[in-house]
Order: sequence, then C-alpha cells, then structure tokens
Amino acid sequence: MPAIEIGRICVKQVGRENGKKCVVIDLMDKSFVLITGPKKVTGIKRRRANINHLMPLQDKIEVKRGASDEEIVQALDTTGKLQEMTQKIKKN
Repeated sequence: MPAIEIGRICVKQVGRENGKKCVVIDLMDKSFVLITGPKKVTGIKRRRANINHLMPLQDKIEVKRGASDEEIVQALDTTGKLQEMTQKIKKN
C-alpha cells in the first residue's frame, strides 16, 4: 500500500464526498491530513481529513507542502491526470 504523503492522490471513502478523488497537501499529525480536490475539479474543498477515511492510490504528483489549488491543477494538468481526477470511484 502506498504511504500517505504530500502529493499522494487518494479517494475519500466516508461522507458526502464518498468516491471522489483528492490530493494530500499537508500532514497535520498522525491521524489527520490536509486535502483538496481542488473544488473546481472534483468538488472537494480544502479541508482536514482523517487518514482512516482515505484510500491512497498509486498515483502521486509533485507539489510542495501547502500548495495552492492553482498549483495543484497545474501539476495535475502537466502529468495528464486532470481528466482522471473528475471520475468518481464506485465502491464495491
């Protein structure tokens, strides 16, 4: 399983954003991380999330800690993952 780290693309598994992809942009402590969709791309706004509610994917983008939403969109676009981020993951 890939580690939860800055730039890791994850899928939210709990709550109203269930099945949507997000990007980890900061590690807060051992249980919480700061994530963003960004809101314009996936509908997930910048917020704190419990790592137990995230499923990390193999994909990772290169961003700095606390990157802005514009920087996230630019990094996703350069790696070709922008279109992939908008697709919702169905839970079995």
